[in-house]
Formats: sequence, structure tokens, C-alpha cells
Amino acid sequence: MFLNYLTDLFAFDNSHPLLFTQFNFWAFFLLVYALFCAIVEAGGRKRPFSKGRRLMRNGYLFLVSLFFYYKTSGLFVLLLIFATFVGWILGIRMDKLRTGGKRNRAKALMILGVVVNLLVLSYFKYAYFFTDIYNTVFHTHFEAVNILARWSNHFTATARFDASVILLPVGISFFTFQNISYIVDVYKGKVRHASNVLDFGFYTTFFPQLVAGPIVRADQFIPQLYKPFFLTRRQFGIALFWILNGLAKKLILADYLAVNFVDRVFDNPSLYTPFENFASLLVYSLQVYADFSGYTDIAIGVAMLMGFYLPLNFNSPYKATNPAGFWKRWHISLSNWLKDYLYIPIGGNRNATVATYLILAIVMASVGFMANTLGVWIAIASLTVVLVAVYIIFPKHRHEMNTNINNMDTMLLGGLWHGASFNFITWGGLNGLGILAYKWWKKLGPWARIIAITLVFIAVFDLRLALPSHTMNFFLYFTGFATIGILLVTIPRLFKVQNSKFKVQNSKITTVWNTLLTFLFISFTRLFFRSGSNLNPAEANEVAWRTATQMVDQMGSHWNLAQIPQIVGAYWNIFLIFAIGMVVHWLPARFKRRYRLWFASMPLWLMLIVVVAAVFVLYQFVTAGLQPFIYFQF
Repeated sequence: MFLNYLTDLFAFDNSHPLLFTQFNFWAFFLLVYALFCAIVEAGGRKRPFSKGRRLMRNGYLFLVSLFFYYKTSGLFVLLLIFATFVGWILGIRMDKLRTGGKRNRAKALMILGVVVNLLVLSYFKYAYFFTDIYNTVFHTHFEAVNILARWSNHFTATARFDASVILLPVGISFFTFQNISYIVDVYKGKVRHASNVLDFGFYTTFFPQLVAGPIVRADQFIPQLYKPFFLTRRQFGIALFWILNGLAKKLILADYLAVNFVDRVFDNPSLYTPFENFASLLVYSLQVYADFSGYTDIAIGVAMLMGFYLPLNFNSPYKATNPAGFWKRWHISLSNWLKDYLYIPIGGNRNATVATYLILAIVMASVGFMANTLGVWIAIASLTVVLVAVYIIFPKHRHEMNTNINNMDTMLLGGLWHGASFNFITWGGLNGLGILAYKWWKKLGPWARIIAITLVFIAVFDLRLALPSHTMNFFLYFTGFATIGILLVTIPRLFKVQNSKFKVQNSKITTVWNTLLTFLFISFTRLFFRSGSNLNPAEANEVAWRTATQMVDQMGSHWNLAQIPQIVGAYWNIFLIFAIGMVVHWLPARFKRRYRLWFASMPLWLMLIVVVAAVFVLYQFVTAGLQPFIYFQF
């Protein structure tokens, strides 16, 4: 019996991964932490933290992290080991060449490292995407195959692995981007190479953030590898708070809202009323935030218990008053990575490069080939003509145009990072358009804003008359709502009232309105994000667009306002939890920091009581089925 238990413990079981929300993870972590404490405390506190003990700590956590990834992804751990050795060897060699004055050779190795990482990511994540485009262009019928599975079957003379399906390794986008940041930062001299493979392996594979981020930059984390373990009483309390906070977000908000409302509506939009479809979009926005930020909170807390500090990844994103501000608060580690390793290198706000137009051309061509319809190609051709005309006719605006294209390229590739399908490109493109629209909008004065939004509403109204449909109804509803709100907050600015109290009140109303409009816009873009999630690329495009079309169609159909109180009453628990979640989210940061410190300063006996009570409450919200974190698929 004991032997069977050990076999189960160390064997990979796809149905029982080590999730933060499962008991087996916390049993695993307690064992890991017990031995970790024995290593860092060996010899007592008075003994200095020697190089050997530091190496033992880092090596131990490296091996533990590999085991964690094996339990999550099976033999894909070999891919993680391969990526680790490639990054480590290139880092050492680049550092020596750079310090030796051979910068061109170091640059060649840097490019090689980036290309190898991107090729690995592209094969596992984008093989179907590229194969579909190739087949469309050349009218062929090639199929993407799992080369590794085919090789394994050949060498073992078995048919153990399915070569017809390319499985996506959990967290490959995160550890690939992390490796790229290390290679580039070593080349630029921002950080020295890791002195040995155990240190570097620990940086690459640190298990709390390995499979869903945050993306840890080399210059942020590698210096921590060489510091002794340090954890104060208050830091212990803060770490415990982050863990409980993350579990509450995941179990009470994300999982409960998903299973009991969001998933039902998204699976069959046409069976639900316009209000239920609309509500599911708003609730999903809270769900995806609670799910992802909940994982990050737990990762931060677990890492802090071991004396390591992960970067802030969320900063109350639904407090943002515009789309650009939202992306400074949401998935901050990815936003900063894209800014530093994509947006700035292709020109940023300085100029355009060959990559600026090449990326845009490739993405537009990919969209055209995926859609494979005349209407889409006409739209792409029209956009190209407009861009070329603006570039030629208005030379003074070329710099601004280049900056905007760099912004759009970054958002489009950010969408593709999430998934190789048209719906993710659409999602990234809509966010990019939102940022560009905001940049243009903030330059306008009050009169210009009133005229602009009125013209937009008239244009949509005329389109609705020319092309009557539920979809056009939906856009008319949204632009009508936006127009009324913008007029209400903008018209008072035309009257230069000197009363300071009036100015303060108007400013607060404007902030509330901008926050609400931004939340509605971001929630709408999530329609394309959610519809294709958890699907392989072959299904994602068809299913996502069918779901999106049905939901927009439903939301644009006739609204029976008398039904809304009945619906809210039927789903009172969902709307109550949604309201509580949003209120907590919108609480002032100072207030949140205050109750965080209050918890961390509790006597240990009281903290234990609170933890036990919290775990009991959380257990009541545990769903019957396994609910993996949404960002595991990326």
C-alpha cells in the first residue's frame, strides 16, 4: 500500500495537477517548506549565510520546481530543462564576449537565444495557426503533427504518444518570455550571468510563478538569488494575507461566478435574455480578474514565505479611467515586458522601423487569409490606402502615426501571445483601438468632444437605418449610452464656473463616468477573449465567432425591462457577490493597505483563528469539478 502511495505521489496524473486550490499542493508545499527552513536555518541564526548554503537552497528549490512542473505537465519538464540550459550557456558566453569587447559576437548569440526561444514557443503554440494560413495561401492540406511524439514512438518502437495532436505545455509563454528577458538583459549588461546552472535554473523555474506568472525579469530577481533568507514577523503575516486573499478571489469570486452563471450563459447565449448576456460580460470581467490576480496573490505570498519578492502584477485595474490606464494596471509584468522588449525596440514613440510596418502587414495578411472572404480583404486594402495617403499627404503627422502603429503592433502581438486565433487578434486590436481613440480624445476641447461624439452617434444611427439588425441595435445602444454620458459630463465644462465646490463635484462625476465607460469597453472586448479560451486553435475561430455573434445578437434584441428584477432575484447570490467584489476592488488603496497591516500585526494565536475561519468559509465555495486557473492555457 505504501509503495502504491509513493508511486501515485511521484507519478504524473493529468487529472490531479498541483493547483493552489487543491489540498495536495499545500501538502506538497508544507513538506517543501519544512526542508527549506532546515536548509536556511542550518547552524543557527548567528552563523553567516555561506555560499554553500545559498547554493544548497537555490539548488533545492530548482529541483523542487522541476518536480512541481512535472506534476503539472508531465514530460514537458524536459522542455523546461532544455530552455534552462540554453539560457544559462548563452548567458555565460555572451557575458564573456561583451566584457571582452566582442560585442558583435555577443549580439549574434543574443539573437540566436531569442530566436530559439521564439521557435520553441511558435511550434507548440502557433503550429496550427501557421499551418492553416499556409494551406489557405497555397491550397494544400498539410496537418500539424507532434514531432516529439513521433520521435518518441519511433525510438521506443511503440505507439504510446499521440502524434496527431500538439499539446501546449503549461506556462510556456511565461517561462519563454522570462528566458528572453534574461538573454537580452545579459547582453545589454543590465545583469551579470548566473554563476551556475542551479542558480539560473532556480530563476527560470521558481514554482510559485512558473505556470501563470507574473513574468519575472532577470534584473528584478537574479540579485535576490545571492541574498540570505530573511523573513520578519510582519512579512510572515503579509505573506499569509496574500495567500488567503488569492484563495478568496479564486474560490469565492472566480470559480463560483463561473460555474453558477458565466459558463452557462457563454455556453448557450441564445437561451438567455439580453440582460443576462450583458450581465455575464460584466461578471466575467470580475471573474477573470479574480482568477488571474488570485493566482498572483498566492504566488507572491508563497514566494515571500521563502524570502523572495515577486513584482506587482495588478493594481486595481477597474479603477482605470481610460484604456491606456487600464493596461498600466492589468497584467503589469506582461505590459512592461512588451513595452521594453517589443514597443521600444521597434521604435516606440521615437520613430518607425522596418519592423513597425512588417508586423502590421503580417498581422493584417494573417487576418485576411484566416477570414478568407472578399469583405475582409477589401477592408484591409482600404485601411492600407488610408494609411499610405495619410503618410504622404500629412508629413507633419508621420511621427504621431508611427507611434500609433507601434502601439497597435504591440497590442496585436499581445493578443497573439494569449492565443493563436482570430478572436485573440480581435481582442488585442480592439484594445489597441481603444488606446488610440483615447489618445485622440484627450487632445480635444469640450466643443470638439461634443461635436465628435454627436457625429459618431449620427453615423451609427444612419448605419442602423441602412443595415437593420440586432448587431447594429447593440452598437446603437452602446454609442447612445456613451453619447448621453459624455454630453452630461462635458457640457458643464463649457460654462467656466468659478465655484470651487462645483469644480470638485464635476471632476468626481467625470472620474466615475470615465471609470464606468472604461469598464464597459474592457468588458465588451472580453467577449472575444472568453469565447475562444480553453479551445484548440482549430476550434477557437469558429466557436469564438459563433458565441460572440450570438451574444451581440441577443444584447441587441428587444429588452424586456420588466424581467430584470425577476432575473436579479433568481440570481441574487451572483449579483450580491459581484457587487461585493466590485466594491472591495474600488476601495481606496490606503484602506486596503491598512487592513493588510492590521492582519499582519495580529498575535499569532489570533491570526491562527482567523486563518482557520477563513479556510472553513473558503471550503464552502469549493466546486465539485476541477477549476484550473484561466491563464494556465497561456
